[in-house]
Amino acid sequence: MRRLALVAALLATALIAAAEPNGGGDEDMALPSAGNWGASWEKQEAPKAPNRADVPWLQPLIDAAEEGSTLKLEPRTYSGPVLMTKRLVVDGGGKAVIDGGGKGSLFTLQASGAVLKGLTFTGSGESHATDDTCLNVRGHENQVVDNRFEDCLFGIDLKQSNRNLVARNFVRSKDLPLGRRGDAIRLWYSMDNRIEENDVVDSRDVVVWYSNGNRIAKNTGKRSRYSLHFMFAQHNVVEGNRYEDNSVGIYVMYTDGVEIRNNVISHSVGATGMGIGFKEASDSVVEGNDVVYCALGISSDLSPYDPDSTVSIKNNHIAYNGVGLTFTGDKVGTVIEGNVFEGNIDQVSQSGGGSAMNNTWRGNYWDDYQGFDRDRDGQGDTPYELYAFTDRLWMEQPNARFFKNAPLMEALDFLERLAPFSSPELVLRDESPVFMKPERGAR
Repeated sequence: MRRLALVAALLATALIAAAEPNGGGDEDMALPSAGNWGASWEKQEAPKAPNRADVPWLQPLIDAAEEGSTLKLEPRTYSGPVLMTKRLVVDGGGKAVIDGGGKGSLFTLQASGAVLKGLTFTGSGESHATDDTCLNVRGHENQVVDNRFEDCLFGIDLKQSNRNLVARNFVRSKDLPLGRRGDAIRLWYSMDNRIEENDVVDSRDVVVWYSNGNRIAKNTGKRSRYSLHFMFAQHNVVEGNRYEDNSVGIYVMYTDGVEIRNNVISHSVGATGMGIGFKEASDSVVEGNDVVYCALGISSDLSPYDPDSTVSIKNNHIAYNGVGLTFTGDKVGTVIEGNVFEGNIDQVSQSGGGSAMNNTWRGNYWDDYQGFDRDRDGQGDTPYELYAFTDRLWMEQPNARFFKNAPLMEALDFLERLAPFSSPELVLRDESPVFMKPERGAR
């Protein structure tokens, strides 16, 4: 599957190069279609009529405004759809509403250097086939700030749009089952954008695909599927976000160079619950995060993927999860250092055979460490060692996980630890465990 995905990416790159006769500058938007997201080189047609006849249509006001001017809207409801192709500041003062009447996409920003602020966008259509969206951004260096997006199938969609600021917005999808909602914020082939201080609730995902150099910081995400999903997206920074009550916190697929720092990810529960996940990712850093109350705290699937690359998991608080850290596949190159592991039902698991011994473990705090610190140097006198006893059943047979905490399994595990009837498997050894739990500041 990874090879097929890479072939598709290479083919897309070739098509992009063929479609860019002038070398692919910012203003040259002749790039290929992003699946069913529409062909981005095709300019949006000007709307011919409003979706609602009972309120004023915003399009004539946009058309009448001079390039570079500020359009201050009255505190009332306006009808969409709207196409804006000039550099304007559109200021709703926190009281202007743009309503799509439940039909199609609501607002397309097909310009650079524009500002949309203080607006409420609401009432897109419900079609995934046409990706009904409240705001499509198709330009560079725009600002989308201090707005509300409600009753929007898809909230904010940036496609081949660079160096934009999307900040302090509230985004909620439609009142639909989780799988039928749209994405709150979506980046496709968009570089060097700042996604900051947004509140995302009751949506599907925030996705960053084929998009490099973006900063996602100080956002909140609740009651959604993926708080943040990367795919083929390089060198992005994720910092200071708070993700709660989602199926998955942060998932990194086929992606290199991601920095995940100082985030709080909690209560990702259920059959697919996961705080942070890696799938064939490389050269990434996970540092200073709180990953708590999740089914799986951190999951690593065939990562790091590239030869001679690493994944650094450092100084995180990994606590009260079903499994603190899980590996799928016997890979090398993960460095686990200076973390606090406490209150997890299982600290570490290794699926698919093998062990986690090929990774580097040092200086972590383990709340189930049974050694001493007689010389008072802050490190345990003996290594921390984790063995798999009956745990091997559900580690090697995922379907057996359903019975993981059943009384019979607990009894078998107790008996095997008391008088092993087979040799337990060493999962990991930390040669220098921290004896006392390090102090951590409140988040």
